[in-house]
Amino acid sequence: MASVAATPARTPNGPGPGEASASFPTVASVPGPQEPEEEGEEEPAEIHLCVLWNSGYLGIAYYDTSDSTIHFMPDAPDHESLKLLQRVLDEIDPRSVVTSAKQDENMTRFLGKLASQEHREPKRPEIIFLPSVDFGLEISKQRLLSGNYSFIPDSMTTTEKILFLSSIIPFDCLLMVRALGGLLKFLGRRRIGVELEDYNVSVPILGFKKFVLTNLVSIDQDTYRLWFTRPTQDLGELNSRLDVIQFFLLPQNLDMAQMLHRLLGHIKNVPLILKRMKLSHTKVSDWQVLYKTVYSALGLRDACRSLPQSIQLFQDIAQEFSDDLHHIASLIGKVVDFEGSLAENRFTVLPNIDPEIDEKKRRLMGLPSFLTEVARKELENLDSRIPSCSVIYIPLIGFLLSIPRLPSMVETSDFEIEGLDFMFLSEEKLHYRSARTKELDALLGDLHCDIRDQETLLMHQLQCQVLARAAVLTRVLDLASRLDVLLALASAARDYGYSRPRYSPQLLGVRIQNGRHPLMELCARTFVPNSAECGRDIGRVKVITGPNSSGKSIYLKQVGLITFMALVGSFVPAEEAEIGAVDAIFTRIHSCESISLGLSTFMIDLNQVAKAVNNATERSLVLVDEFGKGTNTVDGLALLAAVIRHWLALGPTCPHVFVATNFLSLVHLQLLPQGPLVQYLTMETCEDGDDLVFFYQVCEGVARASHASHTATQAGLPEKLIARGKQVSDLIRSGKPIKPVQELLKEKQMENCQTLVDKFLKLDLEDPSLDLDIFMSQEVLPAATTIL
Repeated sequence: MASVAATPARTPNGPGPGEASASFPTVASVPGPQEPEEEGEEEPAEIHLCVLWNSGYLGIAYYDTSDSTIHFMPDAPDHESLKLLQRVLDEIDPRSVVTSAKQDENMTRFLGKLASQEHREPKRPEIIFLPSVDFGLEISKQRLLSGNYSFIPDSMTTTEKILFLSSIIPFDCLLMVRALGGLLKFLGRRRIGVELEDYNVSVPILGFKKFVLTNLVSIDQDTYRLWFTRPTQDLGELNSRLDVIQFFLLPQNLDMAQMLHRLLGHIKNVPLILKRMKLSHTKVSDWQVLYKTVYSALGLRDACRSLPQSIQLFQDIAQEFSDDLHHIASLIGKVVDFEGSLAENRFTVLPNIDPEIDEKKRRLMGLPSFLTEVARKELENLDSRIPSCSVIYIPLIGFLLSIPRLPSMVETSDFEIEGLDFMFLSEEKLHYRSARTKELDALLGDLHCDIRDQETLLMHQLQCQVLARAAVLTRVLDLASRLDVLLALASAARDYGYSRPRYSPQLLGVRIQNGRHPLMELCARTFVPNSAECGRDIGRVKVITGPNSSGKSIYLKQVGLITFMALVGSFVPAEEAEIGAVDAIFTRIHSCESISLGLSTFMIDLNQVAKAVNNATERSLVLVDEFGKGTNTVDGLALLAAVIRHWLALGPTCPHVFVATNFLSLVHLQLLPQGPLVQYLTMETCEDGDDLVFFYQVCEGVARASHASHTATQAGLPEKLIARGKQVSDLIRSGKPIKPVQELLKEKQMENCQTLVDKFLKLDLEDPSLDLDIFMSQEVLPAATTIL
């Protein structure tokens, strides 16, 4: 209850004025406009991160108190300098970092540097070490599976709960599972968010979500999503994006890129704020966010005016960030009292904006000394048993006379005092209306509410001024989002050595010189680049064979990814890339299995291929990997051959098809028609004795064998199984019958004979009740069929 009060006190000797005092509620001062809190939140959220690093891989999980959700990142490779971990820390800014006390030198050094970063804002994270036993794999799984989660129905059995969590959490990512287990241990120990609750109340966990690092994206991820889900064939748009990336790749423009990135960090979700303004739900933090956004947009405009206007994006920002932005920033800066608004948690205005508000505020601030004098006069007229009194002001109620409750005042009837109207009892204080307090109500009115109402009216007028210029604010967000995306793409191109693609409308396919897989090259110690060309009428269908693990799938994916990156306006991982008029990319590479779909793996594969067969044109790129392996070998081979023959029958309108397969019979049995449209490629290998050496290089030709036994050896299968597999494979190829292994038969026969002998030796031949005919019919004759 907000109040102002003045209290005089009597001397012990009797009635008469004593010492008087006046007081206001203490208000902590808040500095001027500060960094705004998260939109939609009055209190900052805390993030608690758990991390493990082992053998070059990183396992991460964190708990976000804003939505009580655990986020996890599947095991990811990281350099010894832990650059990926640093980027995660920069993005989520955790309150605490939990890890195992048993760490290697690299992690220890990294955490030591993190703890010494005194400049880190708002403050350094707390480093917490837990015993390594808390991160054990089995105990972590047990913690996950035994947790009490509100999003899992109570009707689920234990088995159903395990299946449900397995569909969300990839339990094959062992480091991540251990990190989740350690995080749950930490949350239970610290009782995050439930510190004051009973011990049987657990930390709320409302969901598990996969965490994807957004790299340098800081605003409006919808722009990223729009570009990556809608690649374009508009060459003007694509080249304008590439021009921006190329500009920021120049060494002399690196400082400018960093400055623009800092400005972009202050541009927030303006449409959400405008929506709140239309509904009159604007918060103090919204005004702060808008103020920072507008001034940062003006900084972007000034910076882009100094950049080459031949680049369309720079020209658009320089022209369309109009003076309306300066008008909005000036209005907000001159009207909004950020310090006072934060202190009172409501909209307040600065002095000298409205003389009537200023006058009422001066009256409100001068009340303490005035009320002290009124309290002295009131005390003179009260009963001598009353030692002191005070006059207080309560918003919406007005001025009241407050006196302490005397021991004799027991019943409600004892509260009545002549000349005073009893109002209420609170905290052993009796509150009354007197003639003087009624005069004060009539003279001064409800100052607090009057001030609030008038400031609310000013806020409404300011909102109208902002909403009248909503179009320029929306355009600011659009152009700033574009710039942010292109800055991120430029950073990736600089870090990973990407090159600018060329676009040729006359070319119906793609030409890639020494292309690389953008992710695989970061994971592998050495990566072998490969070229691809599918822009002519020759070799429109490329059939790629080769041993398992030789790089066929990676080759298909890198062709698709390079083409895709070029069509969203990004530099690409290749020495050169020429992209033609590609209208669609169809793939059958990864099967997105889900119980909820109610489809088998093979049915999902068929759906993907059917989509390509029914929709691909002569300008489409089709990537098919291991189609047909999900069913009977003969049926799968027949379906694959039929699909390829369908495309070949289209002749010049055949799409550009890359097919990777282990069905060597497709070639050996000549299931495909001969002609210039078909080109056979293989992954180059070399046999060195019993070893198989992979070169990961694409060359013309057909693989002689799948070398499945070599892959089985690498997987750790026993040599006997591998030898038997080779034997059965040779018998199938030669058309000979497959017979059981003789050694296994002999071992089984000896076991059966020994069993029969043991039973015979246990017989007591002197026993008159023994019937040898029964023994022969029930034991010897049945065993004879397995022995002979």
